[in-house]
Amino acid sequence: MAAPKDGATSVQDMIAQSQGKKGKKFTEKLMPILLFIAATLSVLTTIAIVFTLIFETFEFFQRVSITDFLFGTEWLPFSSKEPMFGILPLIAGTLKVTLIAIVVAVPLGIASAVYLSEYASDRIRRIVKPILEVLAGVPTIVYGFFALTFVTPLLQELIPSLKVFNALSPGIVVGIMILPMITSLSEDAMSSVPNSIREGALGLGSTKLEVAIKVVLPAALSGIIASVVLAVSRAIGETMIVSLAAGSTPKWDWAVNDSIQTMTAYIVQVATGDAGYGTTIYYSIYAVGFTLFIFTLVMNLLAHYISKRFREEY
Repeated sequence: MAAPKDGATSVQDMIAQSQGKKGKKFTEKLMPILLFIAATLSVLTTIAIVFTLIFETFEFFQRVSITDFLFGTEWLPFSSKEPMFGILPLIAGTLKVTLIAIVVAVPLGIASAVYLSEYASDRIRRIVKPILEVLAGVPTIVYGFFALTFVTPLLQELIPSLKVFNALSPGIVVGIMILPMITSLSEDAMSSVPNSIREGALGLGSTKLEVAIKVVLPAALSGIIASVVLAVSRAIGETMIVSLAAGSTPKWDWAVNDSIQTMTAYIVQVATGDAGYGTTIYYSIYAVGFTLFIFTLVMNLLAHYISKRFREEY
């Protein structure tokens, strides 16, 4: 058979091209279906978790008054006389740890972000930012032992009245844990501010610090606040650090030098086998988990609202 002329296409080439097009068309049709299935599974999993929490929490409230649960100041589920299920002591313990973490993480995180965005050279930024983000990869149980065996003895040298299990030590370590989140997200928000705004402020006679504090920070405010709110949500849901270093004594007070118990620590305590299936104590972990879910949901919705409400477009 004679070879095809220049510019002509052989029958074999036409068949190969047709098969290739068919394969591409099949892939183009298949990928949206696979992606839709993945997205649907994620949504259905979330719905299943929420409904599980709701149903089991409803069963708990068949046995315990919702008023006593929401406004009670004593949490004694294992009492042999009269179990008490007032969640306020667990909320107080959770908020104590979270507030201490905020005090530690927010100033350090924003200061680190300002340095990386406005002062650090590209070389230093490439070195320092990954090192900070390594903290996010440390297992939380390691943070817990770090709080218990290093931070607590160190703090006891400064505060003799500090107990072995307390709110201060895990609060500080939780702040260290969420520090990379605030730093990284805030730095990204500040880096997205156009250089023309910085140059305009410098041209008007502002110093570099004034540009960073009075120009860049307000321009990136939505991203910074959103990062803080997301970090707070992460701190509220922290489990292993508070389980190891905070203790298991729910108290309705605001002292930070004594043992406390958070909502997540209580769930860990019961989930390790301290209560039988179907008991009131067993169902209480779902009620506490649902309360924790409401807290984190509100935090995430708040972060979304803030980022949308105060977003600057350039």
